[in-house]
Amino acid sequence: MTPGARAVRRVCAALLCTLACLTWNPTAGGAPEKTVDLIVIDAMINPAIADFIHESLAAAERDGARALIIQLDTPGGLLDSTKSIVKDLLGSPVPVIVYVAPSGAGAASAGVFVTMAANIAAMAPGTNIGAAHPVSGQGSDIGGDMREKVENFTASLSKTIAQERGRNVEWAEKAVRESVSITEQEALKLHVIDIVAANRDDLLRQASEHDVTVQGTKRRLDLNGAMFVVREMRLKQKFLNILANPNVAYLLMMAGLLGLYVEFTHPGVFFPGIAGGICLLLGMAALQVLPINYSGLALIGLGLALLIAELFLPSFGILGVGGIVAFVLGSLLLFDTPDSTLAVDRNIVYAAAATFGGFTLLVSYLVVRSQRRKPALGSEGLVGEVGEVRQRIVPDSVRGKVFVHGEYWNADADRAIEVGERVQVVRVDGMRLTVRRLADAATRRA
Repeated sequence: MTPGARAVRRVCAALLCTLACLTWNPTAGGAPEKTVDLIVIDAMINPAIADFIHESLAAAERDGARALIIQLDTPGGLLDSTKSIVKDLLGSPVPVIVYVAPSGAGAASAGVFVTMAANIAAMAPGTNIGAAHPVSGQGSDIGGDMREKVENFTASLSKTIAQERGRNVEWAEKAVRESVSITEQEALKLHVIDIVAANRDDLLRQASEHDVTVQGTKRRLDLNGAMFVVREMRLKQKFLNILANPNVAYLLMMAGLLGLYVEFTHPGVFFPGIAGGICLLLGMAALQVLPINYSGLALIGLGLALLIAELFLPSFGILGVGGIVAFVLGSLLLFDTPDSTLAVDRNIVYAAAATFGGFTLLVSYLVVRSQRRKPALGSEGLVGEVGEVRQRIVPDSVRGKVFVHGEYWNADADRAIEVGERVQVVRVDGMRLTVRRLADAATRRA
């Protein structure tokens, strides 16, 4: 082999070694890299949240994640969405850890069921869990037979979850029937949760010491050193999550109604009508996601109808007051259903009622005042006006003229009036005025 060939051979060997070093993967052929999927839920439980958790479980299984961690902070939410989440968690193909965090967070109402349905339930220091008693949309107790039915159902659901996951069944029932709430240390002592973890790394370390059952198969978690893969909501889910807020849905409806009203009363402005139509459609989309009380919706419609009627049929405030009362009652009852703990913030309701009511009463006042005001235009507006004689007025003559209201008019009088004298209009007959000398008019008034 010639020296040149040997040199080329050495260069090729060096290049191959360098390429091998660059492409070498220390885990290739060994254990795959450990990953743990993480999602953060910081909102009320609603259909968008349920869909997000369902997709996250499927993605964790597809990507081979060792577990799915749900970091939770919720005040509660919809019962239907909660049942859907619980169903997914109990049948999850991957281990699920619900971590109530950060400090100051809580798992209230629907959050209790979600936390207990996990394979491992954990809480951060300074958090709480409980208060799962079913309430109406305004936060008050449900009355009548419906109260007993809903309470019994949610209590049985809570007990079933606790039995399935080996947690404290007695406390699970108390959380529903007595609305008890406890701290993370009390929850650990009562075996409501499994872990109190200061942070996510501490959570992985402690969770690795636990055995879990996934779809009937028992396995030991191995999460030490695992990498977190944070998953975010899709745009559609984020949008629905925003719309599922009852305050947002309510404000969209009010903005839509106000915009359409302005457009109808001021045709051709366009922007209020377009913006109002978009807001109203978005509000209606939100109502498809949220459970609503149709009696409340009907009261809102009646209230708005009465407020609008006040503008066209002034009733000295009677229709307006009735409209405001119906509007406020409908707004407070709009989301008052046994299946949710949602409600519109009362300050928003009162502000909206004050805005609509104030606007309606102001317009009504202006309409009444304009009806009582002396006419300023047309033939009626000439009566009582003061003018000046420009051509001598003789009774039963057609030659008299006066200058009044910026115009020349033919005038008649019951006595002769000379040029330059001031007169007052007392009657309008077609295109001819009947006037009297201003001094005579003043004497008659006296």
